Amino acid sequence: MSILVSAGLVEPLLRYCCLCMVMFSNLVTFAMQEDIEQQYAIKFCVELNKSATETFASLTEAYGDATLSRTMVYKWHKAFKEGRENFEDDPRSGRPVSSTNDQNVEVVRAVMAKDH
Repeated sequence: MSILVSAGLVEPLLRYCCLCMVMFSNLVTFAMQEDIEQQYAIKFCVELNKSATETFASLTEAYGDATLSRTMVYKWHKAFKEGRENFEDDPRSGRPVSSTNDQNVEVVRAVMAKDH
């Protein structure tokens, strides 16, 4: 750490890390929105009585490489066919993610606002 301080690299390194965190957060948010969009499309296909295979083919045509995996499409198709109404993922066991919280977001924003 003292080498980084003496070389004046702490602040640029911190800015780089903060920028990476913001970009990663934006990518995750975008991916989650796209997943939810596809879940709505799956539910629509279920309402049209399309099979899971037909649904996956339609999603692949519409979303290309960004399509959910076949396994996930089949999972959601089955869930909606059985009456599932909500689009949120089910709670998972294990420790919750704690690196993204309001305090950390504010620290990153402050650093980014200080020196773009």
